[in-house]
Amino acid sequence: MSLPLSYDLVMSWDAELTALTERIGRTLFVRPEPRANFADLVRGLLADVPRKNSWQLSDHVGHGTANRFEHLLDRAKWDVEALREQVRDYVVEHLGSADAVIVADDTQAIKKGDRSVGVARQYCGATGQVENCQVMPMLTYASAAGHAFINRRLYLPESWAHDGRRRAAAGVPEEVTFATKPRLVMEILQEELAAGTPFAYLAADAGYGRDPDLRALCHRSERPIAYVMAVPVDLPLVTVTGDGEPAGHVLDRLLALGDVGLWERRSCGQGTKGVRLYDWAAVAVSVKDQAPAPGYGHTLLIRRSVADPDEIEFFLAHARVGTPISELIRIAGTRWKIEENNEQGKDLLGLTQYQVRKWTPWHRHVTTAMLALAFLAVTRANLPDSETDTDQGKAARLPERPH
Repeated sequence: MSLPLSYDLVMSWDAELTALTERIGRTLFVRPEPRANFADLVRGLLADVPRKNSWQLSDHVGHGTANRFEHLLDRAKWDVEALREQVRDYVVEHLGSADAVIVADDTQAIKKGDRSVGVARQYCGATGQVENCQVMPMLTYASAAGHAFINRRLYLPESWAHDGRRRAAAGVPEEVTFATKPRLVMEILQEELAAGTPFAYLAADAGYGRDPDLRALCHRSERPIAYVMAVPVDLPLVTVTGDGEPAGHVLDRLLALGDVGLWERRSCGQGTKGVRLYDWAAVAVSVKDQAPAPGYGHTLLIRRSVADPDEIEFFLAHARVGTPISELIRIAGTRWKIEENNEQGKDLLGLTQYQVRKWTPWHRHVTTAMLALAFLAVTRANLPDSETDTDQGKAARLPERPH
């Protein structure tokens, strides 16, 4: 559906962006020069620039050289974690809901060479094969109003974590040690819990759902976290007789009883190509050596593709006893929101188009891109009702500012 644009509407976006960058800039910088450079950087990331590195962004906003942006990202004195907190606060202020879902996943930046911090030959979800890339575990905040990134980490492979020379050259802080990607998600999830970020569920793919420590964090009796996470076919479960069995055997046993009545076709959300329909089955299960939180139970969701019945995916849900299966299916579908954020961040906002190599500039660029994405999400949430969710990826360009 088309959106009726007006001059006043577009100019209101410009005024809101200016107010946002000025407000945040005053908390990050003492001097007006870095505040202006920060505002220019955010505006450049939101603009139609082919490659959003410091040189092309500088050219777009009218800087004579890339020196201002390079200094801002590297040598200037400011707290990028304070910016990250303000990004989250801004998202929660405008999109926050007690029913929101936090979605965990990682995105990848394919890079050349071996000097960029954290770059290594490792699995790249964007291509489905091993690439020379950086991996970034991210959190997206998703509510009925919209969705945007609120937290991030840079994964440091063991080859980097134990190499003092490479660490020093890239400026990796001494306190940063090797941690698995699920461990990094646990850290940033705990930051959101400490901040009081409102949400009802955690969603994630099997790379995180298979990790028992992440699940154990969610099972804590003092602060249970409901979740729906994809899990591998060999997730260890316990039968009613106390024997162990992998999750895949549950489906085998159900199919042995007959296919009739097993599957129910349901939507797990709206996608860019319409409603996402799958066949679903659900069964209460016990996870080996992992009891749910008091008042909670585990449910195994089995999803079958309508187009290809051999395409099966398993989800483990941890939710309050009595939670409708339809709600768990809806949460499973929310996982795609972070994939949309990854696509928008890369294609529209230069999330991975940086040419920085060191630890501090990486965090500053990525977090500033998160702010730009948050601004787009909040702007869209305030659009007239004629705008639809399928238009999420279409960014209306702000008017150019004179320099």
